[in-house]
Amino acid sequence: MSRPNIILTGFMGSGKTTVGKLLARQLNYLFVDTDHLIEQRCGMSVQEIFKNKGEATFRQMEAEIARELGAGEGMVIATGGRLMLDPLNAQVLGAQGSVYCLAAQPDEILQRVARSAQGQRPLLDTSNPLERIVDLIREREEGYARFTQISTSGKKPQQVMQDILAQLQPR
Repeated sequence: MSRPNIILTGFMGSGKTTVGKLLARQLNYLFVDTDHLIEQRCGMSVQEIFKNKGEATFRQMEAEIARELGAGEGMVIATGGRLMLDPLNAQVLGAQGSVYCLAAQPDEILQRVARSAQGQRPLLDTSNPLERIVDLIREREEGYARFTQISTSGKKPQQVMQDILAQLQPR
């Protein structure tokens, strides 16, 4: 029996990793975080990759990961915030599963990222991080709109997982 992948995309702090792990456990799927996979392979953080190898190299690694994972099944895949904005990556990953874009209000994203143990977020290293979040979400809005939207604002991760599971039910 086929076990289509579940791909979670969206802005940083939207809940992709937290909800993805819950979904994987619930469905007995493998959980994969694309940024973490790249970090493991390179032996350095995403921030270090950007600094030492450049964004183009990082995006190339994302594309390679998308091709690899797109051939598999039975996975919940949490993508980096921009991975699915590339049409080829979206096509390759989306062909073997369902794509959900997790979204939250900018102030809630800022609170979550501030609490995150994942360290610095270079995109938010600015005097007004909330304004930066609003600007980045606006820039990505059109790309994210191609996917089924799931709001995580004001919800516990378990509720978001239930929202996604309800979407997965046969139509």
